[in-house]
Amino acid sequence: MFTLDPELTPRLRADIVAVWTEVTNAGGAVGFVPPVTAEQVRVVADQQFAGLGPDRLLIANEAVTGRLAGVLFFEHPRVGHMRHWRLLKRVMIHPSLHGRGYGMRLMAEAERVARDWGLAAIRLTLRAGMGLETFYGRCGYTEVGRVPGAIRVAPGDDRDDVTMWLDLSARRTGG
Repeated sequence: MFTLDPELTPRLRADIVAVWTEVTNAGGAVGFVPPVTAEQVRVVADQQFAGLGPDRLLIANEAVTGRLAGVLFFEHPRVGHMRHWRLLKRVMIHPSLHGRGYGMRLMAEAERVARDWGLAAIRLTLRAGMGLETFYGRCGYTEVGRVPGAIRVAPGDDRDDVTMWLDLSARRTGG
């Protein structure tokens, strides 16, 4: 179901762009405000793909169909004094799969991978006002910072930029 650092084939690139577009247009906070086209997403996706090497890609596929179900990127901080943690970016589950546990499983796999790498923590940022603080809280993350109104979704609709942190030294997963 999960693959770390899959071969970034043209098909996988297209599938990631398609999921990213669908997630955004369903209201997901993954770097855009809907509506967005695949062409607009592809420009940003190509930049994200170009960072792979120091950054890492984790995908989830549906068990039965093999269809791309979810995506996230581990962004490397690229400075020595911050290499003990990673930033999760673009955490996405295909909208048709919401409510089926894919998000929780993807986050658990990201935690497992980070532990295998010997990391001390995982950081992520999110757009407030969507219930994401609750979701990531259930995954063990704690809010550690908030910038009020930093994200302008639309005129008159400014959202907080929230930073969350998972201290891997303080939490052990069952197995």
